[in-house]
Amino acid sequence: MHPPDFAKQSQAIVLKKPLDLALSAVSLSPPVAGDVVVDILFSGISTGTEKLLWSGRMPMFPGMGYPLIPGYESVGRVAHAMPGATHREGEFVFVPGAKCFGEIRGLFGGAASRVIVPSDRVLAIDESLGERGVLLALAATAHHVYQGRADAQPDLIVGHGVLGRLIARLAVVAGHRPVVWETNPTRRVGAMGYPVIDPTADDRRDYKRICDVSGDPKILDTLVSRMAFGGEIALAGFYEDPLAFTFPPAFMREARFRIAAQWQPQDLDAVRSLAQSGALSLDGLITHRSTPPEADAAYRTAFQDPDCLKMVLDWRNVS
Repeated sequence: MHPPDFAKQSQAIVLKKPLDLALSAVSLSPPVAGDVVVDILFSGISTGTEKLLWSGRMPMFPGMGYPLIPGYESVGRVAHAMPGATHREGEFVFVPGAKCFGEIRGLFGGAASRVIVPSDRVLAIDESLGERGVLLALAATAHHVYQGRADAQPDLIVGHGVLGRLIARLAVVAGHRPVVWETNPTRRVGAMGYPVIDPTADDRRDYKRICDVSGDPKILDTLVSRMAFGGEIALAGFYEDPLAFTFPPAFMREARFRIAAQWQPQDLDAVRSLAQSGALSLDGLITHRSTPPEADAAYRTAFQDPDCLKMVLDWRNVS
């Protein structure tokens, strides 16, 4: 089966260099057996890794460079399935990025009107999720920290952005009630079954499991001072600068430090089931919406406006 002519070109957000991005026409690499062509409907903007790519502060790693196409939080509809693909035309799917743009790097390649991706990379989801489907990547990241285990949920979560909220909501689903610290008063709203407080109003020093999503590389000494003997700090944010802590207090508490790595397919499957069943709410997390032609302003809002939890780009009128 030959690929259709429409699978040759796409519109994509191209980050030419730090702070310089725009919607541009890009050529697509031809699909091969097992691939699907997906027309993207919505994509989210990550305020973690994508902000570092946009600002030019991302630490170097293999494949890093400009120009690039960002985005790993996309949902769309399968427009064409090549032989051997496991998805059918018309399916509503989550797409965690793509690498189909020739010489333009796909880091992570989901911010485009059309992508070509191996079928086993996409996940069929309930269409009722709509734009909220873009949140599944962050939900999977949140799930990966504690694997949904009822006996291992955090007692304290630092940061009430989207990732912090999802970790807290998953903890509640598991039967736990964590405390969440948030220094920004406007972000203390929106809790679902757990308290959100100013850290200066908290005098507890017996937290057994602390989860940091603040991204603040200087916070470890503060967290160590609040932990119980034998406690654990899970680092679930992304830190562009080296982390350090004062050794004696950590030694006295026999502290443990753990880094939560990238989510795995089983995490995505788990949060899809929880979201589609209604056990995990994805409501109230998307606060801003824009269109790809206004991408420059949308990315700046996503990264610089503290009132913006999650910005979503609507691709439905971009061809």
